[in-house]
Amino acid sequence: MRHSRNEVARWRMMRQSLRRRRRWLEGQSRRNFRIYRMRKLDTARKHRGVLFVQYTELK
Repeated sequence: MRHSRNEVARWRMMRQSLRRRRRWLEGQSRRNFRIYRMRKLDTARKHRGVLFVQYTELK
């Protein structure tokens, strides 16, 4: 069964917008993950710094 050109075009547009949205979401999650990782590293560094200070005070 053939579909009208309008129908085909509509489906194509919908698929395209969905793909674009998914790709955008994926990019956002990657960016957020990078930010999260940097923040995690920063807190670990601070924590290590505190431990080092406590250790030197004990001596």
